[in-house]
Amino acid sequence: MSMLRTRKGRLAVRLFAVVTSVIVAILVLEVLLRILGYSYPILTTTDPTLGLALRPGAEGWYRKEGEAYIRISRDGFRDKEHSKRKPPNVVRIAVLGDSFAEALQVPLENTFWAVMEDRLKGCNAFSGKQIEVLNFGVSGYGTAQELLSLRHKVWDYQPDIVLLAVTTGNDISDNSRALKHEDVPYFVMRDGQLVLDDSFKDSSFFRHHNALPYRLFRGAADYSRVLQGLYEARYALRFQRGAAAEPKLENGEPGQNPEVYREPHEPVWADAWLITDKLILLMRDEVLSRSARFMVVTLSNGPQVNPDPIVRKAFKDNFKIEDEFYPEHRIARLGEQGQFAVLNLAPMLQSYAEQNHVYLHGFGRLLGQGHWNVTGHRVAGEMIARQICSDG
Repeated sequence: MSMLRTRKGRLAVRLFAVVTSVIVAILVLEVLLRILGYSYPILTTTDPTLGLALRPGAEGWYRKEGEAYIRISRDGFRDKEHSKRKPPNVVRIAVLGDSFAEALQVPLENTFWAVMEDRLKGCNAFSGKQIEVLNFGVSGYGTAQELLSLRHKVWDYQPDIVLLAVTTGNDISDNSRALKHEDVPYFVMRDGQLVLDDSFKDSSFFRHHNALPYRLFRGAADYSRVLQGLYEARYALRFQRGAAAEPKLENGEPGQNPEVYREPHEPVWADAWLITDKLILLMRDEVLSRSARFMVVTLSNGPQVNPDPIVRKAFKDNFKIEDEFYPEHRIARLGEQGQFAVLNLAPMLQSYAEQNHVYLHGFGRLLGQGHWNVTGHRVAGEMIARQICSDG
């Protein structure tokens, strides 16, 4: 009996030593990560309508691409705080979009929608009224989630203008479950009508991320760099698995498919374009029904606006692309038929980049790739503001 007690005592001492060592190692790692300035805030949360949304009050440094300190507003947007009730003598512009509108890569004051607001302050067409631009962009959103965001969030702020920012490189494929392969809300065609498919709520991915243990982990990660590192590692692994199945375009643009640059021949792409067109028209109808103005702005993809024409030609030749602006032209035709304004930025940005020998996408060693940098946001914001001002 005494020997058994002795063995149990030794085991307890060893277990205590192991647990203590692990705790000390975690604390040392936590201090080290803070000294090194590591930060990977978990900015998103599950949403029963949109699949995911930004977490109200979340904040931290974002350094994956560019660098900016991010604060999410109390209402869950990457923006300044705005009252839901529109102040008198104010024109409000609501921006719907994806990661280009969320713009984690640059400080808030450098985002295209902040530049828009600043430039529009001097626009005579608004008869001295104040301008507020509200950003509702969330990374990963397609047109379906942007329509749902309009219905469930945007109208609370009484916008006068709704601006849909379309990222042609992935928005069309994001509207197709067969092309996106993620558990988010989609619209599907049934008997010629758009029907909401919100089956994502029954997926294991959504249930796991909506469960109490994960929500507790997400909350604890606000205070722990170690937990943020674990989350980033898990996210990176999941992203790599998804990206492995995606074609990679010249200049390193993962997540884009060259099929978006040509007339669709595959049924899945024809369906994705059909749904995208109908979603935009449905959004137009809902905006007009609220006596607001609807405008579509197509953004740009890195290969389209590379300042080097030789690089652009190599991109087109490599993927047998005749017109790198096919998606822009198609959405412009939709605007003509549907009688709503469309501003195609990519051709204008290409001219600007070539004439000024500047990259509008990318940071550091990855110039020309990924999201807009500060220059890209500034030039785009100025172009959009000029168009809105000239249209009055």
